[in-house]
Amino acid sequence: MTRANAALLPVVVTSAAEGSRAVAAEIAELIRERRRTGGAVVLGLATGRTPLGIYDELARLHAEDGLDFSGVTTFNLDEFLDLAPDHAQCFRRYMREEFFERVGIDAARAWLPKCDVAPAQIDAHCRDYERRIAQAGGIDIQVLGIGRNGHIGFNEPGSARESRTRAVELDALTREDAAAQFGGIGHVPRRAITMGIATILESRRVRVLAFGDGKREVVRRALEEPIGPAMPATFLRGHADVRMYVDRAAYAQAQ
Repeated sequence: MTRANAALLPVVVTSAAEGSRAVAAEIAELIRERRRTGGAVVLGLATGRTPLGIYDELARLHAEDGLDFSGVTTFNLDEFLDLAPDHAQCFRRYMREEFFERVGIDAARAWLPKCDVAPAQIDAHCRDYERRIAQAGGIDIQVLGIGRNGHIGFNEPGSARESRTRAVELDALTREDAAAQFGGIGHVPRRAITMGIATILESRRVRVLAFGDGKREVVRRALEEPIGPAMPATFLRGHADVRMYVDRAAYAQAQ
């Protein structure tokens, strides 16, 4: 298979669990290293099914090996807009239940965009999110999945390389993919707040996960199509330290 940029050469793993363990091990190693040197760790986190294996493995390392998250600060990629803070599909709730509470991350160090920002306050809220990332020293490792339309975070097709944290209109395919968890597409929000592509690419390391044959076509496109806004995931090929973990189903075209 040809690629426009070999910098994004996938790591083909036997299973989603193997890829998740690899990313979790890298995060754990960084946390331990910074603990030894007195430094902090800043993680960029994602939601959905894809990163759950990472969170499960980090929770295991915390419980069994004493991995200490007290010096870890986190920033989430995105959040749906126009939801009540206690809504079952609010990403803040997902992160609390699937990760933060399991590893003891201080709530004061866990940052997510708000899901109930007043329209007049959205721009200021997004600028503040960017400012907080910068004040934390930038993101050390950003965890990403890829949407079926090539979105990273909620940077839908058409998103610019220079984009920053902002409110976006969700693509029809993105809303369709979320319909089941909301009990029908009519309940899926039409807007979200997302880190921008420029924000993501400023992370020192980017680790992407894509598993299953449902991601096969978007993985191919992310690797082969011209870099540009039509396929936002292609922008990752310009990052100096990006690694994509795929299983054989998602990378079947390379077999």
